Amino acid sequence: MMMQEKSTLKEIEERFNNDVARFSNLETGQVTTLDASFNMQLIAESIATIYPKGSSVLDIGCGAGNYDVKLLEYVKPLDITLVDLSRPMLDKAKERVEAVNSGGNTRIFQGDFRRVDFPEQSFDVIIATAVLHHLRDNDDWRTAFAKLYSLLKPGGSIWIFDLIEQDTAALQDLIYTKRYGQYLTSLKDEAYRDHVFAYIEKEDSPRSLMYQLDLLKKTGFQHVDVLHKNLCFASFVGFK
Repeated sequence: MMMQEKSTLKEIEERFNNDVARFSNLETGQVTTLDASFNMQLIAESIATIYPKGSSVLDIGCGAGNYDVKLLEYVKPLDITLVDLSRPMLDKAKERVEAVNSGGNTRIFQGDFRRVDFPEQSFDVIIATAVLHHLRDNDDWRTAFAKLYSLLKPGGSIWIFDLIEQDTAALQDLIYTKRYGQYLTSLKDEAYRDHVFAYIEKEDSPRSLMYQLDLLKKTGFQHVDVLHKNLCFASFVGFK
């Protein structure tokens, strides 16, 4: 699908406005995402290990706040800034975070993280889960990574969990179309698989893990590390 045929930000916002409940489950995470709850716990525990005394956190595309609620199980209080296109998602995230973040500050901003204006070097941690696959062409990816880098304090880090592609067409067919397709079918049926594939094709434009690791380095991140990969989903981190 051509980039100009992909979903607009408004269309993405409207879909998520109607999907808050699915993004509010700590036990399962997003069921269409492989190892969702495992990665949620892994990233939360990793952040708490690196920043045991707490940190200022920016969660872009925060959804209903699952990652922030999970992180607060390991370290608190925290100063947490939540950004999302969807107001219903933000309202739910704020409600859930404030319920467990006694003594911490919670701010919400509705909009595209690429357009929200924060001072440079404002955050110790950026969480970006299931959001970067909405970036479009290479310029968009480079500009977004540069902005995120600028928002981190020295020693800060970005933690990413997302849908990824393979660089090799035959492996993309095996890993995504066949193996991930089998997983989706196991959740319900082939019609459900086709439904998920259709909205991914319409809405998303992911890049490979290697592309993103290389881009982190080119942007200026001093160290990058892979936490976990299962088929077409991966979690990884970059340190400024």
